[in-house]
Amino acid sequence: MVDIKSVDIKKDAESQVVIGHAGFIKSVEDIYEALVGSAPGIRFGLAFIEASGPCLIRSEGNDSHLKELAERNATAIGAGHTFIAIFNNAYPINVNNALKAVPEVVRIYCSTANPVQVLVAGTSQGAGIVGVVDGSSAKGTESDDDRSKRKKLLRDIGYKM
Repeated sequence: MVDIKSVDIKKDAESQVVIGHAGFIKSVEDIYEALVGSAPGIRFGLAFIEASGPCLIRSEGNDSHLKELAERNATAIGAGHTFIAIFNNAYPINVNNALKAVPEVVRIYCSTANPVQVLVAGTSQGAGIVGVVDGSSAKGTESDDDRSKRKKLLRDIGYKM
């Protein structure tokens, strides 16, 4: 029997979130180091769900509010080897490559500021993430005006010259 549930990720409107899969007890410390080294001034909370042994939620961070949010979301997800980082003062583009370079990280499900729902399948053994809903569905195709606005935004925030 498989039970699939949807977990709404709780975060502040200005916060970013990365949800991924990693596997080893030292994952929480290595992901912490990757986040700290990826963006000066990043503030974050991080939680990692063990899948063996005591099966604890391990957490770290440099912001107690964001750390508590990460712990609560990890508890709601409950799927072993999942990590969730909630952060401010950086964008996902600032942390993604550093996280991908962590040897224990095998997958990033999403890296976003959007509202996120995590689809979790539960079995008699435990739980696992089967996917995420990141933001909203498409409402149309980009027009020339939309394309111009996108290009301007990227230049205005310093990601293109």
